[in-house]
Amino acid sequence: MRWCFTLIIGILISATAQASESSGSTLDLTNHWVGWASISVFFAAYVLVIFEEQLHLRKSKPVLLAAGLIWILIALVYNSQGMPHNVEQAIRHNFLEYAELFFFLLVAMTYINAMLERGVFEALRNWLVAKGFSYRTLFWLTGILAFFISPIADNLTTALIMCAVVLAVGDGKPQFIGIACINIVVGANAGGAFSPFGDITTLMVWQKGIIEFSEFFALFIPSVVNFVVPAFIMQFALPNGKPPATETGGRTMKFGGLVIVGLFLITIVTAVSFHTFLHIPPVFGMMTGLAYLKFYGYFLRWKSKTWSHGTENPPGSTDDPYNFDVFSKIAHAEWDTLFFFYGVILAVGGLGFIGYLGMASSFIYGELGATGANILVGVMSAIVDNIPVMFAVLTMNPEMSHVQWLLVTLTAGVGGSLLSIGSAAGVALMGQARGQYTFFSHLKWTPVIALGYGASIWVHLTLNG
Repeated sequence: MRWCFTLIIGILISATAQASESSGSTLDLTNHWVGWASISVFFAAYVLVIFEEQLHLRKSKPVLLAAGLIWILIALVYNSQGMPHNVEQAIRHNFLEYAELFFFLLVAMTYINAMLERGVFEALRNWLVAKGFSYRTLFWLTGILAFFISPIADNLTTALIMCAVVLAVGDGKPQFIGIACINIVVGANAGGAFSPFGDITTLMVWQKGIIEFSEFFALFIPSVVNFVVPAFIMQFALPNGKPPATETGGRTMKFGGLVIVGLFLITIVTAVSFHTFLHIPPVFGMMTGLAYLKFYGYFLRWKSKTWSHGTENPPGSTDDPYNFDVFSKIAHAEWDTLFFFYGVILAVGGLGFIGYLGMASSFIYGELGATGANILVGVMSAIVDNIPVMFAVLTMNPEMSHVQWLLVTLTAGVGGSLLSIGSAAGVALMGQARGQYTFFSHLKWTPVIALGYGASIWVHLTLNG
């Protein structure tokens, strides 16, 4: 247990040495009271994050406070030594890295919320429900759709949409709902591993320039294996037959829904082109893509005014099929997630600046080797959020081959499937399918999911090694 605790500290504390390396001379505070106090603050905050559902305390709040306290402690020591500019440079380095990811994610979330408002995903749900598929067919369809939608949309949104389908058709069949939700979580996490847009961790790797956009597709077959192996075994536990006919009761897609889908795809192409051909950070391509949506929103508002002339309803009324406001979509972004991300990067960044990186890097990658360490990163992602774990690896920047960087990208992406609390998709579905998809219902199938995890690693090392 003590070894496990030391390992967790090593991984979590090791982040953002690049800040310390780029800021000139630094103080070694690893044995200073500030170092131990900072570790205590961070772990206290992370305990509150783990018990978010029980405490009804949003996860961003404790990490935001922890980030501020840690850097206050560091600044007090450095100011007393006449070195205030070192701290300033380190914070600016971390904040710039966060800012790039913040605006990238903000644009992606805005597009997803715009598609939700236009009813794009609800139309897909209604189509699946109305088709009258068997339980086994629905199991495979929802899993496959989760696998292929998550590389474009985030795995959380994808999982929630597919779970809505499962709940709609599986009423009265908790066994089907539980297994189907596990399959959706595994599929969404596996699908997000071979695309920079599928998960925050893959996005971080891409923006760092370690793996190029096209190189992520080398993880496609390992990701398929990660999804198919447990799905193939779990299907034998599904009930026979098919669900009774269900009324969808949903609205049809609003005007412009498919256009917004197309604009989002063009935005992705723009971001990739900026990065690949112009060597400009992809976030600038995403912000350019936000302009596409803003201009289309202007067109919809013009259509709304034209429509209102022929009716008694004013523009923007609930009956207006063209009513659309880009800024309302920005307002509905996952702000808690974005602020949580800020808190993690700055808090873990402060711990890295204190000087724990060398200790953690030599232990994890020196003692265990690259393959063992990268496999362990995936296991840790099932216990601790994969964002700080991957951020730690990126900023440790261990000397390892390109194949190993692809491996850690794969394991950090799919490792969260081992437990229901290991990914945002799993946590969200426990709330959406409360009582039918639980921590223990997922844990029952963890050995099978682990089999897929191990198989995907073997396939990757065989094909890409």
